[in-house]
Amino acid sequence: MKKKLLMLAALSIFMTSCKDFLEPDSLSTFDTNYIYSNVDDARKGVNAIYESFGQDAFRSRLSNNMAGNTDIEHQSGWSSSADRYQIWDLSALATNSDLRITWNAAYTAIRNCNVAIEGIEASAALKSSDATISKKMYQMLGEAYTIRAYWYSMLTFYFGDVPNVRLAPKAGNDFFLPKEDRNVILTQVIQDLIDIEGKMSWADQTSYGIEQVNREYTLGMIARLALQRGGYYLTPSLAMERKSDYLEYYKIAKEYSEKLITLKDRALPTDFRQVFLNESKFVTPTNSDILFEIPFANGNGDVGWNIGITVDGGTTAAHSYGSGNNYMAIPPTYYFSFDTLDIRRDVTCALYKINTSGQAVFVNSTMNIAQGKWSRWFLDKAPGASTAKGTGINWPMLRYSDVLLMLAEAENELNGPTATAQDALRRVRQRAFDSKYWPEKVTNYLTSISGSKQTFFDAIVNERAWEFGGEMIRKYELIRWNLYAKKSQELVATTKEMADAAFAGSGKYSELPDYMYWKRDASGNFKILNPSRKYVGTPDATWTRVSFLASLKPTATTYQDWINKDWEKYYNGPVPGVARYIFPIPAEAITNSQGKLVNDGYQF
Repeated sequence: MKKKLLMLAALSIFMTSCKDFLEPDSLSTFDTNYIYSNVDDARKGVNAIYESFGQDAFRSRLSNNMAGNTDIEHQSGWSSSADRYQIWDLSALATNSDLRITWNAAYTAIRNCNVAIEGIEASAALKSSDATISKKMYQMLGEAYTIRAYWYSMLTFYFGDVPNVRLAPKAGNDFFLPKEDRNVILTQVIQDLIDIEGKMSWADQTSYGIEQVNREYTLGMIARLALQRGGYYLTPSLAMERKSDYLEYYKIAKEYSEKLITLKDRALPTDFRQVFLNESKFVTPTNSDILFEIPFANGNGDVGWNIGITVDGGTTAAHSYGSGNNYMAIPPTYYFSFDTLDIRRDVTCALYKINTSGQAVFVNSTMNIAQGKWSRWFLDKAPGASTAKGTGINWPMLRYSDVLLMLAEAENELNGPTATAQDALRRVRQRAFDSKYWPEKVTNYLTSISGSKQTFFDAIVNERAWEFGGEMIRKYELIRWNLYAKKSQELVATTKEMADAAFAGSGKYSELPDYMYWKRDASGNFKILNPSRKYVGTPDATWTRVSFLASLKPTATTYQDWINKDWEKYYNGPVPGVARYIFPIPAEAITNSQGKLVNDGYQF
């Protein structure tokens, strides 16, 4: 059951006007000493650090809209100059309002974390002789360190080097800070989490379970941050580099993913669909796949509004579920990359939407395949005909399958495809297939890809795509692997090959469906006759034919515009072969920095 959340209980003392981070409100020592003198008031203070997750900067922008385009999720950015389109097209200006609100939300959260950290660390309650009190205070301290680390991870992914604010706002502190090396920041926040995780509580020991930062999530974040720190990043000269000490961070990723598996292992739930359906049903199991999810209160959160299966609603609709769109669609190349027996495909990729009559119908086109893991249509209670935002559906931040695959990746990088690496990958693949297919799809597959470090790494790249489609973490993986430009270019080339084969009726992908046939059966269930292969012949009249891959190429010499344009700047930007994924620091922050910040490098 959804618990009415930390974010709603945040102390008003922290909910100040949305100023630039360089002009913070100063809290008095008396205020912080009082707030963090006891567990109950400290809890209210720490709740404030979750507040930025409930803002548009996270719930619609950072969690999904800003995390494309990739080889598994996409949207067209070239068709408009509006703010989110600039981001999708890698052409965002310093005046972009989405960048501004994200920057401000990040530094507001960091400020609140710094206040909580300093308040708790100065509190006598932290070292109380009462073990229960001390344990709760350390747990809250861990939440603050972990959420601060998350926001710095995002800031460095989107802006590169950024100011490193580690002190609460107090008179005399200098908050007009220059940019800090992103590697220094990541090194610091990783160490912060290493130092605190052992004093935190597991999800099943906390009041809010997986709707609250917990030890599982912090351990997983150490591994994730270490892979970010050990991965590639874009320099101001538009070169992709990584530090010579990168293997030290793969060791950290291995150590802490393995530590979580050793201390708090759990079987992956066998029903992949249910993992995400739970979020639409407000079910939050501990000791399961999801380690932490953003706890959107009823009336908050955009899952099922701008991400998920499309629902056409409104006051004239025959249903009361409201309206939901899908800003980040699934490209057909990703859909067809799945093994046809992989149960994750039809959970992740929805070929239907809900119309105003409340019926499932085929999606509009091949560029509108929905992210099928969530939908407002899955809610047990219809939220109302006029509703759109605010579904209350939670958003996954980290899953146990991710920890398993991080272990597999780190172990492979350090030691090759050992038994440890293979076993971690095996556990994820076993859930993806019915057990009767395990000999071929798991055992034989692992043997086939474990001949070298490179082939195993390539398999990890693929497995993470199939496992996490629609969860909007692919962008960060492609960056740290230095595959962003390459995978974007490969996607375009493969899409054109599929289009050519559908148009000519021959070629490498000629067995794929140029057209699909769909209907609703007698019970009203949506069915597709040929989701994986071309249908030869003409089915009976109960089936409706829709153009699928055939729609990609209108004539012998032309492709749909989105094929040529959606990813072009990702591999053919200012420096061909390099995705310029870094964005300019917002103009407002530059102005307020008193000359400390400037947008230099990256050919801005």
